[in-house]
Amino acid sequence: MNAPAAHGELERLARAALTRVFEPGDERAGRWIREIGPVELIRRLTGAEGPAQAMEGMTATRFAAYRLRASSAAPGRDLAEIAAVGGRFVCPGDREWPSQLDDLGDARPIGLWVRGRSDLRLWALRSVALVGARACTPYGAHMAATLAAGLAERGWVVVSGAAFGVDGAAHRGALAAGGATMAVLACGVDVAYPRGHAELIGRIVEQGMVMGELPPSDHPTRTRFILRNRVIAALTRGTVVVEAEYRSGSLVTARNAQRLGRFTMGVPGPATSGLSAGVHELLRGEGVLVTDAAEISELVGDIGELAPARRGPVLPRDLLDAATARVLDALPGTGVMEGRDVARSAGASMDEVLGRLYELHSLGFVEREGDGWRLTRGRTRNGDARRGGT
Repeated sequence: MNAPAAHGELERLARAALTRVFEPGDERAGRWIREIGPVELIRRLTGAEGPAQAMEGMTATRFAAYRLRASSAAPGRDLAEIAAVGGRFVCPGDREWPSQLDDLGDARPIGLWVRGRSDLRLWALRSVALVGARACTPYGAHMAATLAAGLAERGWVVVSGAAFGVDGAAHRGALAAGGATMAVLACGVDVAYPRGHAELIGRIVEQGMVMGELPPSDHPTRTRFILRNRVIAALTRGTVVVEAEYRSGSLVTARNAQRLGRFTMGVPGPATSGLSAGVHELLRGEGVLVTDAAEISELVGDIGELAPARRGPVLPRDLLDAATARVLDALPGTGVMEGRDVARSAGASMDEVLGRLYELHSLGFVEREGDGWRLTRGRTRNGDARRGGT
């Protein structure tokens, strides 16, 4: 920290050091950084006790803990280590910094350790988070991969946490479609966690981006996973929860997204599935139900990115005009009815009904039997064959 450097480089070193001192999302630390700046803050934590202990919210216990961590911080070494694996440290104010993270206020990251060749700010501008259960069902994995592939094909960057289950399926879906994906880790970006995803994380680094708030080699903890979710929520335009129980970190991401004014979406599952219970509760609130990438894109995208209209199949019955359909409805489901009875039931004249019946006959809806008329065998009034045959 004593080597001569430009102010920007001093701030970068200070912020890198502070990622060793404070846990992600520490709003007290964020307020101190905002009030006195990162350079002055690290100076107080490594210098005499008086100035640091005089800061609002600083106690003797906190100061001792922060001071112990600050004494072992080596930001120059950390920056060299991240550079050695092709990474970088992105700070607020950098051209590459995603300004939407500033919505977190004092809980915004001190900085982000990043691996990947693309521009973080540009990728984050058009990104969607896909999150969900680690122990997901085959349905959840299928939906995550399908949604991710569809979003990637539409030019969206898929963001998730590289965990087992839904996260991994989402990353793989985007990669399989030749698309862009980013992983936000709860550990150092040079650490493959979970270890079973070492190959996947390597592919994400090559084809996408990996980022995190923790410095190189730092390990994940349960708390860090929870705090990581606020970054996923803030970084993206919206969060989609694929499967989640009532107590799920994915719902933490969704709640963070709601607080930040981002879109929150959920994929419905079986009403009997505990892994969909949390999603259904989300949908009972302010969450929006989505079933494919087009619906997600319509919600979070720009004007004109509309999902196709949804409707059932067009049946032959739908093409009939109202008067002809009324005559068809007058015929019984089984048996024969004379033309006069059809006219009475349809509320029309005999001449009009005969004309409609012959029209229906030419279209295959009805057939004549003696002096009467009946529905064509094997068809319903809708024009489809009856289930189970005749």
